[in-house]
Amino acid sequence: MDLVIRKISIDHLYQLQKIGKTTFAETFTKHNTKEDLNKYLEESFSNEKLSSELNNPYSSFYFAEIEDNVVGYLKINFGASQTELKDNEALEIERIYVLQAYHGKKLGQALYEKAISIAKEMKVNYVWLGVWEENNKAIQFYKKNGFVPFDTHIFKLGNDEQTDIMMKLEL
Repeated sequence: MDLVIRKISIDHLYQLQKIGKTTFAETFTKHNTKEDLNKYLEESFSNEKLSSELNNPYSSFYFAEIEDNVVGYLKINFGASQTELKDNEALEIERIYVLQAYHGKKLGQALYEKAISIAKEMKVNYVWLGVWEENNKAIQFYKKNGFVPFDTHIFKLGNDEQTDIMMKLEL
């Protein structure tokens, strides 16, 4: 199983839309109403929103590919593109998602390590992220990698306001 992690561009919009919607739905369908989930997917993965994010010089997306199939992705933000802190000394991991069929194969860890290597190249002081308070699997993953909780914020999924735990790792 040869894993390739590569930076993508606007040319990959439709592939990003597909992997983004699929992995998010796989992860959160059972915890949310169909209406809230559909509203979130339509807004967050619209052509306009993804085009804007892909063209933003302060955000980057990476695909995880196995045998030319996109099986996961990573989104990082820095500077003003960060969803909250907007700290020039920080990098935000906004998304790490892997298709359920590939869970347990260390692909999330590989995408995470890619983000950390970029943060170190950029010489930022810390990496931060927000993770849903009910996503225990993700919380444990980040704790295992040295992240500590430091705050909370509200994440809106459709019309449902949910609490995210904000976590950070000092570099």
